[in-house]
Amino acid sequence: MIRRDEVYKIGILNKPHGVRGELLFTFTDDIFDRVEAEYLVCLMDGILVPFFLEEYRFRSDSTALVKFEGVDTAEQARRFTNVEVYFPIRHADEAPADELTWSYFAGFRMEDTRHGHLGEVTDVDTSTINTLFVVDRGDGQGELLVPAQEAFIRDIDRTHRVITVSLPEGLLDMDNAEET
Repeated sequence: MIRRDEVYKIGILNKPHGVRGELLFTFTDDIFDRVEAEYLVCLMDGILVPFFLEEYRFRSDSTALVKFEGVDTAEQARRFTNVEVYFPIRHADEAPADELTWSYFAGFRMEDTRHGHLGEVTDVDTSTINTLFVVDRGDGQGELLVPAQEAFIRDIDRTHRVITVSLPEGLLDMDNAEET
C-alpha cells in the first residue's frame, strides 16, 4: 500500500481526450519527465493507486496528454476526471537538486537557525509572484507562511527531509501579529 508520506502532489487529471483513453493532465511539476519513473500515483476513492504510463506528450508547459496502461477507451478514462496525481518521493530523490520544484518539499520538516523547529511544510503556495512554504506549526498553533527564497535556505537534507532556514529578524513576529 502506498502511504501519503511516500508521494507528493504534482497535478490533477482533467477530462478524457479523444477515444483512445488519453487524459488531459494539468501539472505543477514535470518531474515525471525528468526522472526515470514508470508510473504515476492517482488518488482513487481515497486510496493511492499506481498507474503505469503507456505514453504522454506535452501540450504546454503545464499540461500534457497521458495514457495509462489498460485505459483504452474514453469511458474508462472518465473515471479519472478530477483525480489528483502524485509522484513517488523515492523517484524524485534521484533527481539532481537543481531540477526539483518547490512542490517537492511538501512533507519536509522546517527548522530555523535561531528559533529551532518551525513545523512541517504542508503545501507550497505558488499563486502569487512570491512562492511561499505553508508550514503547519502543530499543536493547534496554526500555519506559518515562509517565503521560499534561496537566500533564506541554509541547508536541505533530502535524506532526513529537513529544510534549515535562517529567517530575517521579525518575520516570525509578523506572521504571529497577523493571527491576533
